[in-house]
Amino acid sequence: MTDSSTQGIKTVLHPVSDLAKAKAVYAALLGVEPVADAPYYVGFDAAGQHIGLVPRGGPQDMASPVTYWHVADIEAKLAEVTAAGATVKEPAHDVGGGRLVATFTDPDGNVLGVLQDS
Repeated sequence: MTDSSTQGIKTVLHPVSDLAKAKAVYAALLGVEPVADAPYYVGFDAAGQHIGLVPRGGPQDMASPVTYWHVADIEAKLAEVTAAGATVKEPAHDVGGGRLVATFTDPDGNVLGVLQDS
C-alpha cells in the first residue's frame, strides 16, 4: 500500500426521484432515522457507513449510485487515478464542514468518488 491508500468505502450516495418515499424505504431498510434531513439531501449513518439520498441526482447529475472511498489526501489520490487513466468528472470541492469530495470516471465510464474529511 502507498501513503495515499484509501480508508475504504464509507459513503454511498443514491439518486432518488421522490425523496420522501425513498427516505421511508431507506429508514426501514437501515433501521435508523436520518442524521441529515433537508430538501436537498437525506443522510443515514448505519453500521459505519453513510448512505445519502440525493433528489433527482443533485447538481452532479447522478444517474446511478456513487461510492465514495475515504482518503487522507484527495488531490494526491486524484493525481494517482488520473495518471492511471481515470478522468476527473467533478473536481475536489468543499461540501461543508471542511469535507472535500470529487468524482472521476474509470476507463469504462463508471463514476467513482473520493472523500476527504478535514
